[in-house]
Amino acid sequence: MGVAPVRGGGGNGDRQRMPEILDAAERAEPPTEPEPGLTTVHDPADVHDPGTADRPGSEGDEIGTAAQRPPPGVAHSSAVMAIGTLFSRATGFLRTVTIGAALGTALLGDAYQAAEMIPYTVYELLLGGMLASVFVPFLVKRRKRDEDGGTATEQRLFTAVFLALLVLTVVAVAAADWLISLYAGEYEGRQREVTVLLTRLLLIQIFFIGVSGVSSTMLNVRHRFGAAVWAPVANNLITMAAALLYLWFAGRGRTAETVTDSQLALLALGSAFGTVVQAAVLAWTLRAAGFRWRPRLDLRGAGFGEALGTAAWMMVYVVIAQAGVLVTANVATRAGDRAAEAAGHPVEGSGLAVYKFALVVFQLPYAIIAVSVITALLPRMSDHVADGRRDLVRADFSRGLRLASALLVPLSAGMLAFGVPGAVALFAHGSTTPDGARRIGIILMVFAAMVLPFTVHQLLMRVFYALGDTRTPGLVAIPAGIVQTVTAFALLAFVPPRQVVIGLPLSYGLFYVVGGICAALVLRRRLGGMDGRRILRTLVKLHVAALPALVFAVAVVLAISQVHGEQLSAFLALIIGGAGGGLIYVLTARLMKIAELGYFVDLARSRLPGRG
Repeated sequence: MGVAPVRGGGGNGDRQRMPEILDAAERAEPPTEPEPGLTTVHDPADVHDPGTADRPGSEGDEIGTAAQRPPPGVAHSSAVMAIGTLFSRATGFLRTVTIGAALGTALLGDAYQAAEMIPYTVYELLLGGMLASVFVPFLVKRRKRDEDGGTATEQRLFTAVFLALLVLTVVAVAAADWLISLYAGEYEGRQREVTVLLTRLLLIQIFFIGVSGVSSTMLNVRHRFGAAVWAPVANNLITMAAALLYLWFAGRGRTAETVTDSQLALLALGSAFGTVVQAAVLAWTLRAAGFRWRPRLDLRGAGFGEALGTAAWMMVYVVIAQAGVLVTANVATRAGDRAAEAAGHPVEGSGLAVYKFALVVFQLPYAIIAVSVITALLPRMSDHVADGRRDLVRADFSRGLRLASALLVPLSAGMLAFGVPGAVALFAHGSTTPDGARRIGIILMVFAAMVLPFTVHQLLMRVFYALGDTRTPGLVAIPAGIVQTVTAFALLAFVPPRQVVIGLPLSYGLFYVVGGICAALVLRRRLGGMDGRRILRTLVKLHVAALPALVFAVAVVLAISQVHGEQLSAFLALIIGGAGGGLIYVLTARLMKIAELGYFVDLARSRLPGRG
């Protein structure tokens, strides 16, 4: 699992850029009138940040440690961590592309994606959510409070997790057929056999995912963040190698009927081996940090029950988010199966695989930009909450959203313009045909409208966590989850099977739209407003500034589509349209005097050789 870069300190070479930009924006804006009286619901230090809580597979979540501000002594590692996060994200994306090239976007690709989601979902529901949101702050307090520095508590936790993982893995492998009925209820015959085989082999990963999770948790409380950033890179590279070996031995265009069990085993066991290596790296790093495991079963009085009770509402949010993953997978697999049945043969791009590939691309801007904003904002908001200053918390949220939007708005426009050519350029290789890649691009274009709602929702959740309020995120997730579920199954019932997957981003996005509206209404009352007028004014200006760039990008795509060779024209459209559109956006925003983008531009100029 990825880990967020921590806020930098020290010299300019090691400092992260986002805190500098936030500082510049804060200095440029007029000071707020003090509004004291803000109170916390619980001690914010009692609950860690669970991340987005809805990742449906192996892609990491960089928010995990953003909620805990490390001491200044580790600030020098921020550059290393930032680079590690970038490599983790890049190799994770290449892993997705390689799997697509190996298996394609028809039923065989759907089978792998369903099987690959299950171990991560099972782990997250039964153990991972608790490790992320509960036990980091719990262990931090015990290390400070206990006479032995929390050693006994850590030994008990590691023992309990180890035994739970063994039981959970064995039970999950035995229940693989039942789990497939949940995720892909209409699979039959060889399609079901293939999915069950892949699931059984990939479920072995639960144990090693869990070892990685508990090792990362203990490294986190020791302020050792680097290994948790870099270990997923090894996992990604090994899985990519397994996919390439599969492609070499099996060849392109295999289907559920023509693929052999041994070929599937090569791919699945290779992917599982990547998880083993990741766990080994983290466990070795934990040992190097001084931890020596001595099994302890005397769990009574360890305080685990109290810690879990503190985060009960956080777990409600995690469960509902994972339920949304289940619903999406179920609807997508059913739609793909029905499309193939209606056509009488496997159909490219109608099921889970294309949805998953588009989702990975969609979340990249958030992972790179919004996570940096959140990582920098959380310590500020926590300090202002401690001072009871709701005006400053409100300003933090507004400033963070406006700054993130300055980059996310043009990127969402880019998804709209370059969705199809970009998907063709990246995914139309190996077993993924150009038609399958185009379907990924169309889904990505629908996802483009969800970039801002997704980001707004995540920022709102972090305000609640800074206030020590886990109950409200859990409550607002309930109506949001209901709307997502109803919409997804309505698509399956009323939309032609081949088109269902194109509408699923709307179901996904409605979770964040509904949840965000509910959360904003609660915070508006608690903070005395949300600075809504300034936020809306900035968003309108940013979209107006992005419009000429969008027109230029679309014109380039249409013009270059006449070039011979679809992949060549796709690459040319990305390069020319992306560079030209980006320049037009920057110039238009400067002419419109949009300050939020100006901070980024000014900082970039200051970093040029020969500048200050």
